[in-house]
Amino acid sequence: MCLVFSLCLQVSIMDPGNNSEDESFGPSEDASEEDLPGIPPGLSDGESMELLWQLRSRRRQPSPDLPETVSCLTAPDGSTLYLVGTAHFSDSSKKDVATTIRAVQPDVVVVELCQYRVSMLKMDESTLLKEAKDINLEKVQQAIKQNGLMSGLMQILLLKVSAHITEQLGMAPGGEFREAFKEAGRIPFCKFHLGDRPIPVTFKRAIAALSFWQKARLAWGLCFLSDPISKEDVEKCKQKDLLEQTMSEMIGEFPALHQTIVAERDIYLTHTLRQAARCVEAPPNGQKVPSVVVGVVGMGHVPGIEKNWEKELNISEIMSVAPPSRFGWVLRTVVKGVLMGIVGYACYRAGGTLGRTMLSLPAVTSIAEKLRLSRA
Repeated sequence: MCLVFSLCLQVSIMDPGNNSEDESFGPSEDASEEDLPGIPPGLSDGESMELLWQLRSRRRQPSPDLPETVSCLTAPDGSTLYLVGTAHFSDSSKKDVATTIRAVQPDVVVVELCQYRVSMLKMDESTLLKEAKDINLEKVQQAIKQNGLMSGLMQILLLKVSAHITEQLGMAPGGEFREAFKEAGRIPFCKFHLGDRPIPVTFKRAIAALSFWQKARLAWGLCFLSDPISKEDVEKCKQKDLLEQTMSEMIGEFPALHQTIVAERDIYLTHTLRQAARCVEAPPNGQKVPSVVVGVVGMGHVPGIEKNWEKELNISEIMSVAPPSRFGWVLRTVVKGVLMGIVGYACYRAGGTLGRTMLSLPAVTSIAEKLRLSRA
């Protein structure tokens, strides 16, 4: 179940138009004047920056009392990472994130999101709840266009599961990331980074790693996952003993899926967190000082990040995507042929005028053109 929550967060809200490589954000617009007090008139820019830096230093607690879901890691240059392990549909995780950020006043906040899911940071809760429940033809087309046929169909199944969880809990996913975005905007000089591997890479590598029968088993399981889910079930995903048991079961059943969905992303997240945990320049003289970073990730990634923290990492190995297999090409051709057959039959039954109208539709024209090119 913990894995399902993580998978559903990957697909619940996606932004197909945002494929920018810039994964850094400015302050949230929710910051209030009390959080960032006014600067006295007459100060130079340098003096204003120094004042805000000192204000943040006074607010930063040297030995903070943090939730038990927080781990502390240290970089070679003395920078500190506070790693908050969360459950993705959890109110208590949102509180853990807010408590940690307010206590340590970080230089950087890094979250387990990529540029394809950044829109979930900017939507209000009611809009997110509606979007997460709504699976329509546009989303199906978007998923297939972005990830390919097999990965896209698997994404649609996960969207279905995400909608089921959202409806059961009455809560939109990713609340802890929105909380992190809001709190980061209240802290002077705090940067906000997206730390996860792009979701199209993850899905394509995951599907490519599974055999045909494993894909069928996974799809069957997702199709019929309709058990009731409570908020207590969600909170159990933060218990490390249960989490280790769940991961062990997953490794035994789908070792390749665990490798691509969990282990590889552990490596990628560790890389981005280490990139963030570097010395920063302190005003007014630009002296290098160790940074403070807060990382917000699913609890299932915490053990892997801790294990990889001091290792040499090569992320180029986990960013490559294999070309489509012969089987995938055959399956796509068959599906397109079936669609053309359905369209042709509809034209025959409906008569000439409607038939010509349907054949002139852009989607039908595109399918026919691709089939013609594939035969050539």
